Amino acid sequence: MEVHSPELSSGTSPSLKRPREDDNSPSASTSKRVKIDPEPTTGSGEAVAEPVDLEHRKKSAGEAEVAPHRDDDKGGRQRKGKAKEKRDSRRGTRNETAAEHRDNGEPKAARLPKAKSAMLIGFCGSGYQGMQMQYEAHVKTIEGTLFDALVRIGAVSKDNADDHAKVALHRAARTDAGVHAAGNLVSLKLITEIPGVPDFVARVNEELPPEIRLWSVSRVQRSFDARALCDSRKYTYFFPSYMLVPPKPGCGLERTLREHGYDEPLHPFWAEAGSESTVEDDLSRKRAYRVPSEKVDELRVMAKKFEGTHNFHNLTIGRDFNDRSCHRLMKSIEVADPQVYNNTQWISVLFHGQSFMLHQIRLMMSVLILSCHTGTSPQLIDELYGPRKVRIPKTPALGLLLEYPIFGSYNKRIAAANEGVQQSDPAYRPPIDFEIHREALDRFKQEHIYSRMRSIEEQEGMFDAWIRHIDGYAGDDFLYLNPKGIIPAAAVLKKGEQRSNPFKEKRRFDSTVATVDSSGEAAIEEREEEEDAKVVLDHRKLADMEG
Repeated sequence: MEVHSPELSSGTSPSLKRPREDDNSPSASTSKRVKIDPEPTTGSGEAVAEPVDLEHRKKSAGEAEVAPHRDDDKGGRQRKGKAKEKRDSRRGTRNETAAEHRDNGEPKAARLPKAKSAMLIGFCGSGYQGMQMQYEAHVKTIEGTLFDALVRIGAVSKDNADDHAKVALHRAARTDAGVHAAGNLVSLKLITEIPGVPDFVARVNEELPPEIRLWSVSRVQRSFDARALCDSRKYTYFFPSYMLVPPKPGCGLERTLREHGYDEPLHPFWAEAGSESTVEDDLSRKRAYRVPSEKVDELRVMAKKFEGTHNFHNLTIGRDFNDRSCHRLMKSIEVADPQVYNNTQWISVLFHGQSFMLHQIRLMMSVLILSCHTGTSPQLIDELYGPRKVRIPKTPALGLLLEYPIFGSYNKRIAAANEGVQQSDPAYRPPIDFEIHREALDRFKQEHIYSRMRSIEEQEGMFDAWIRHIDGYAGDDFLYLNPKGIIPAAAVLKKGEQRSNPFKEKRRFDSTVATVDSSGEAAIEEREEEEDAKVVLDHRKLADMEG
């Protein structure tokens, strides 16, 4: 409950309570002889100063604040009722008859009631710098775009338009830049009954770009916390099945692994390729590749090793083995049967976890793909839960999608509170359920997420570029990719130690937009550097970021 400071309305004076008669202090005895007349006012309603005993007034006012209410007599009940009436008159809104003009002299609009609400939204994150609103005006975010739309239609008053904190805006999942979401939840104090707006959801969607959609809005309990009450989240990662094809013979990774015991026979895919095949030739054949069911089964076995509660310190950034926050629960991981779209075969992996850390899913997918890519034992995943730190590259952000957050515990709580309450009753609180929008979610994913994803892959082979970048590395960082799944000492990262040939990631793989424009020029600078290894994020920000 918010606590408001007492405010004096124009032309009124504060009420002072007479000290109790049984107070033996000097001030109490003096107060009996002091008469306080009502303050005279001018025609403008402003109070005129009058000589009074200021010390007495301060003490009397202080005593009035701490004097207990008596509920066992009529006078006590009256005093309590009057005090409550005064508090209620200023709770949640200012005095409508007092300040009715803004600082610039413009008349204020009539105040409309706000209510704590949950907005179920979906978005394509391409071109946006993540979910959470930023104070920098030039930074384009999902929340910033949504908030501006709410201000324009009057769902957020002009008085609150300058700061989203005034309406207590929060989100269930803070996704990283470029990450898509078929479903996410934003909670805030919202004006939903707007004059002239019969359909709130439709009106908001009119103000939003087509890549951001509002599915529904509903009242929630005043104590609702979007992040804390979220029980779990579901993410999906899509990738072309050709990424499971072994490294090309003679590439840096293949040579390095063979020097350390890699003895896989020549794969039929490469046996059919000419010795002088180009990147374009290889990509054309990769898109026609169809993964055997045995390889998909290997992927499923690897994925099952991630289920349960484990220390995922190797599968995020900026965290150490001893950081207890690295212990996360993976409820289930499902690998779907491959599907063909535009002649390319795709595999989807559904992650259902209690919570996720920054880049965790992309790093988990990297382990799954590279293990199947090189014939590495599933034992590697158990090794990654141990204290030794290794370098794992992130898979392209292009394939990541937040399906939706889940609020099972909250739904059970309100189900109990809703017993005997009709849905038309203002006290009724509907459950939070994205599945009732399943048809709209699937249509949105096909039109704004999957189609864009496949278009970028067809245009520039983003996933092929990533796997070739991995295969081109000839250092020791990936020596944990071996038939035994054991992390050798040469692959272990040590604090303060400068490695002779460290693997360097490229910024283009963090993008979910085309990295090559229509003229063939790079739209995103190609950098051969560790793009986030040196980034310092405080613990609080790391804890709030995911995906």
